Amino acid sequence: MARTPRQPSLDAPRGRSGMLQRTPQPSRDRFGRFSESFARGMGTSGFLIGMTVFVAAWLTWNIAMPPELQFDPAATNFTLLTLILSLQASYAAPLILLAQNRQDDRDRVQIEQDRQRAERNLADTEYLAREIVALRMALTDVSDEAVTRDVLRSELRSFLEQLDKRAVESDKRSSDDAS
Repeated sequence: MARTPRQPSLDAPRGRSGMLQRTPQPSRDRFGRFSESFARGMGTSGFLIGMTVFVAAWLTWNIAMPPELQFDPAATNFTLLTLILSLQASYAAPLILLAQNRQDDRDRVQIEQDRQRAERNLADTEYLAREIVALRMALTDVSDEAVTRDVLRSELRSFLEQLDKRAVESDKRSSDDAS
């Protein structure tokens, strides 16, 4: 009996079936996360201090040591050090830009979610305002009749229950959107 390959369904998350299974090409997201961690690391005081110590040690060694122990002499204007720093800068700049682009994308998504949440809040507020107006109108219609405290309390209680139900539904929608 021949096995048919499993067709991925759209409603199931794509996962790894085993620890040793690898994707044939690196994920773009994995490279993006690497670039963000690289950019985050280069922005630390530890990196700057480490780089300063490295360059100071390099220069001290190649100035103070005898010429036969120097690997990048001052006579050649520290060509090797210049090449190393240029290579580092040529890789750092695109990785930092990639990290910034990813952050811009996340910010754009967050702004859209905030806009949608604000629209829902506005709709809920308008609904509540209409309900309050309807309640006031109902009270003015009933004002000719004898309105007792018990009737008013029961109306307000039912209105509060409706508000609580709407708040729970709104919170549920917000938590569903956030995940």
